[in-house]
Amino acid sequence: MAHDALSAMLETFFAERQARAEELGPAYAALWRRMAEAVRGGKRLRPRLVLTAHAELGGIDEAAAHTAAAAFELLHTALLFHDDLLDGDLVRRGRPNLAGTFTAEAMDAGTSADAATAWGQASGLLAGDLLLSAVHALVARIESPARVAVHEIIDDCLFLTSAGEHADIGFAHDTMPAEAADIVRMMEQKTASYSFAAPLRAGAALAGAGPLVDASLQRIGTQMGFLYQLRDDVLGVFGVESRTGKTALGDLREGKRTLLIAFAEDQAAWREVRHLFGRRSLEEEGAALLRNALVASGAAAEIERVIAEQCAITRAEIADAPLPDGLREELDALTVRCAERDA
Repeated sequence: MAHDALSAMLETFFAERQARAEELGPAYAALWRRMAEAVRGGKRLRPRLVLTAHAELGGIDEAAAHTAAAAFELLHTALLFHDDLLDGDLVRRGRPNLAGTFTAEAMDAGTSADAATAWGQASGLLAGDLLLSAVHALVARIESPARVAVHEIIDDCLFLTSAGEHADIGFAHDTMPAEAADIVRMMEQKTASYSFAAPLRAGAALAGAGPLVDASLQRIGTQMGFLYQLRDDVLGVFGVESRTGKTALGDLREGKRTLLIAFAEDQAAWREVRHLFGRRSLEEEGAALLRNALVASGAAAEIERVIAEQCAITRAEIADAPLPDGLREELDALTVRCAERDA
């Protein structure tokens, strides 16, 4: 029922925006239509965390919780639009993303490749901007004293996420130092805050939970997000596209600096193929050599050890947290899924 209510709220939101966009021209209406399509499907992880925290902590304002949950789904989609632009990706979840769709349609209509690419990139950028604005517009509808706290939680997580994204790009282009500690900090900022800690804290705030619970969920959410990103980085290199929805070449072509790569860098097996890492023209044959080197260097085994260790640390934190049993059980089960997922 909660999932249906959330979907209905999102559909209503986009229907309202698309109706307004129709008055401004077919291209703008198409932009909103594609934005709505991008929000459909997916894991809905962040909305579930909002709703679970709210319900398990005794919250009774379901309308406020669903509005906040919808806002976090818009936030996630906005950041995906921007992330795809920063990474130069045209595919998401196994099909062309918003920028890729606009690019392909323009080229099919006879537009030059450069102009079509610029059109697609502009569409993706504006779509992300519009949804970031919509996040706060939705939260403003919440009729609860906790509305201000939710605004502040979202503002804080965006501040941290942008710091992490900026560092991630800097690492990939060798404009910033990327020691293991720097990479860990980037992961905690880029993913952990907005994907786990912030939605949990927002649900708790709407339920009237106090600062002790808020601090606990901040710690747990950060640890869960770090674990999630560890597995994500492994899937970005070794994942199966039919399961993950994205190519396993992207991170290698980008030269993405992760703990997996950091563990391999000083090893002879990696040094032999290091020249292939970050090559935009990298094809599957070269990628296979890089993957083999990650295994031969021991980096793949080491990252699995870190994942198992982080899973145990997070579960111990959850077990000792001042939270209701139901919420602890939900978070514990999700932690295990974060560690073991293949998509």
